[in-house]
Amino acid sequence: MDIGKREIDTWHRQRGWLKIGYHYVIKRDGTLEEGRDRDVIGAHAKGHNSKSLGICLVGGVNDENEPENNFTEEQYSCLTGLLSSLIVIYPDAQIVGHNTLDQGKACPSFNVEEWWSKSPNS
Repeated sequence: MDIGKREIDTWHRQRGWLKIGYHYVIKRDGTLEEGRDRDVIGAHAKGHNSKSLGICLVGGVNDENEPENNFTEEQYSCLTGLLSSLIVIYPDAQIVGHNTLDQGKACPSFNVEEWWSKSPNS
């Protein structure tokens, strides 16, 4: 889907949340959009929101809405840059996927820790 912060914010408000739950959204074309301020607790990983930042990569499912690592090169490039800049601000941060924090979740449809460990910026 070609969506971004605006659409996700609408969905989250419809669920009764104050606003978008993520701090960042990376669109299919690699555009980075800011959601909640970094200093505001997110609503993206139950039980972990007060000590984490939420980054949403748009995509991650196929036409049948099943998990699929279908992210674009532009998204991975943007994610690498974003994480590289955030790790300078938060040097002790762990880079993990939602699926690591909640075993019942498939998103983001790939192993973030393995991917990040192979990144030249990690």
